Amino acid sequence: MDDILNKIFSRSVAFLHDLLVIPLAWLAAYWLHFNLGEIPDDMLSVVLRDLALVIPIQATVFWVFGLYRGVWRFASLPDLVRISKAVVVGLLLSVATAFLFFRLEGVPRSVPLLYGIMLTGFLTMPRFVYRWAKDHRYRFRTARRVLIVGAGQAGEMLARDLLRTRNQAYQPVVFVDDDRQKWGKEIQGVRVAGGCELMPKVADELGIDLVMLALPSAQPAEIRRIVELAESCGLPFRTVPHMDDLMTGHVGIDELRKVHIEDLLGREPVSLNWPKIRSGLTGKVILVTGAGGSIGSELCQQIASMEPAALVLYENSEFNLYSVELDLRERFPNLSLHAHLGDITDKVASERVFDKYCPQVVFHAAAYKHVPMLENQTREAVRNNVLGTQVVANAADKCGCSELVLISTDKAVNPANVMGATKRVAEIYCQNLNAKSKTRFITVRFGNVLGSAGSVVPLFRKQIKMGGPVTVTHPEMERYFMTVREACQLIMQAGVLGEGGEIFVLDMGNPVKINYLAEQMILLSGKLPGKDIRIEYTGLRPGEKLYEELFHERERLMATEHEQILQAQYREMGWDLLLKKFKELRAASDEYNVERLGEILNWFVPERKRPQEQELKMGEVVPMIKKE
Repeated sequence: MDDILNKIFSRSVAFLHDLLVIPLAWLAAYWLHFNLGEIPDDMLSVVLRDLALVIPIQATVFWVFGLYRGVWRFASLPDLVRISKAVVVGLLLSVATAFLFFRLEGVPRSVPLLYGIMLTGFLTMPRFVYRWAKDHRYRFRTARRVLIVGAGQAGEMLARDLLRTRNQAYQPVVFVDDDRQKWGKEIQGVRVAGGCELMPKVADELGIDLVMLALPSAQPAEIRRIVELAESCGLPFRTVPHMDDLMTGHVGIDELRKVHIEDLLGREPVSLNWPKIRSGLTGKVILVTGAGGSIGSELCQQIASMEPAALVLYENSEFNLYSVELDLRERFPNLSLHAHLGDITDKVASERVFDKYCPQVVFHAAAYKHVPMLENQTREAVRNNVLGTQVVANAADKCGCSELVLISTDKAVNPANVMGATKRVAEIYCQNLNAKSKTRFITVRFGNVLGSAGSVVPLFRKQIKMGGPVTVTHPEMERYFMTVREACQLIMQAGVLGEGGEIFVLDMGNPVKINYLAEQMILLSGKLPGKDIRIEYTGLRPGEKLYEELFHERERLMATEHEQILQAQYREMGWDLLLKKFKELRAASDEYNVERLGEILNWFVPERKRPQEQELKMGEVVPMIKKE
C-alpha cells in the first residue's frame, strides 16, 4: 500500500511540475521575442488568452504520451524522445486550436517555435539534474574509488549499476581498455584513460582503491595478464561473472566475485557441437555412476539441462548421493530423477539397477583416484577401478545400452602408480569389449580437474587459510589442468562423437607447474608467497611422476571434427586371454593376494614406470626422474 501511495505521490508531483512550466515556457517565448525586454501591456491580453488554450491541451498530450510512466531517477534518452514528441504534438494542436478560435491574431510567428524550445528544456533539465544528483549523492565522501578494466558492454553495464546502487559504496573513476578506438572517450561519464598497461600509473595518480575486471568472455591468458598488472598495483581486485552465467540469468553483472584460480588456469573453451550433444542425450534414459563425485555431480547438472527422459544416479556415498539429488530436484523440478545407493563392485545390485531402468547412455565416473593413498591399497584400487568397471561394462552390454563412456585419466598413460595402472586396465577391458558388443564403449581421458575432491587446489586453499606453509612436492612438477565444466562437456561430446573403441583426449595446451599454481593462489588470497606464506618442497610421494602424458607412443593419433579434441586407437588384445587374466585378478582379490595383483597389473601394463623408491624427509627435494 505504501509503495502505491508513493508512486501516486511521485506522479502527482511530476505532473504538477510539468503543468507549471507550460505558462513559464509560454511567457519566456514572448520575453525572448522582445529581446529580453518587457512584454507590452497591449500584448498581455493576447498572451493570457492563448495560454488558456495551451495549458489544457499540452497537459492532456503529456499524459497521453506517457511522460509519467518513466521515473526521474532513471531519466534517459528514451524519456527525452518521448518529451520531444509530446511537445511537438501539443504545440501543433495548440496552434491549430488558437487559429480556429482567434486566427492567431496578435501572436508573433517566432513565439510557437521559441515556446517549443523552452518547454523542451524546462521539462528535460530538471529530470536529468535530478538523476545526476541522485547518482552522485555522497559519492565523493564514502565511496571506494574504482578502476574498471574493460570498456565494452560489460564495463558500461557495471559502471551504470555502480552509479545507481543505493548504498553508493563504489565510485567508477576511470576505465582502461586495450581497444585504442575507445581511448579518450567517456562511458557513463567515466573516461577511458588508455590501455591496460597504464593500470599501475593510473591507479597511483587517481588514488584507486579497487580494481574491477569487466571481462566476462576473456580467455585465461588475458585474465592472467590483467591480474598480474592488478597485483603490481598492490590493490584488491574483483571480477564480473563468466558470460555463460550471465547468459543463463543465474547472476547479474553487478554480482562481483573474487578472481578464482580456475580463471587463471582454465583453457580456451572447446568449440563443441551442442546440437549433436543434445540430440544424443535429450529424451533418453541416462545413468551416471559415481554421481555424487566432483565429475559425476557436475555431469549430472549438465545432463539434466539437456532434458533427458530420466536420469539415474548410482553412488556409494550416502551423503554425496543425498546432496546431488537435493540439488538436482531444486534446480530441475520436472526432471524424472532416480537416486540409488550402491557399489559398482556389487554385481547383483548393479545389474538390478540396469535391468530396472534399461539406460540408453551410461557415464561411468565411479573410481578411486587418490594416487598416494592407493599405492598401499592395491586390492581396493583393483577391486573398484578394474573389477567394478567390468561389472558396469558387462551390465551395459547385457541390457543393450547404446553407449558407455568410461571416464579415464592421463595417469593411465605410462603409469607410475597403482591408480594409473588400474585405470589403464579398465580402458583395456572396455575397448576390447567394444568389439564383442552392440554397445559402443568410448574412453575419455583428461588431466587434473581444478577444484575436484582430493585435488591439490582444495588442499592449497586449506593451507593458505591456516597461514601456510603450502606444500609442493617438487619445484619441477607440472600437470595438465582443466575446469570441471570443460571436463564434463568433453565427456558428453565423446558420448555422441565416438563410434566405439576410441580414446578421446582434449588438447590441453601447456602443462602448469604446481609451484606456479601455489604462488598464484597465495597472491589471489591477498598474501605474498615467501613473505606472508611459505612454500615448502616435500619431495615426490609414492607413485607420483614429475610429468604426465596424454598418449602412449603406440596409440595412433587421429584428428576429429573438433580441432581441440584428439583421438587415439586402442591396442587390441585376445578376448579369451583378457577374460582369463580378469579371472586371475578376481581370484587374487578374493584371496587378498596383493603381490599377485601387482604382477597381473604389470602384465597388463608392461610400460608401467617405477619411480625411485627412497625415504623422503620433510623439506627435501628428490632428484628429477628422467623419462624413459
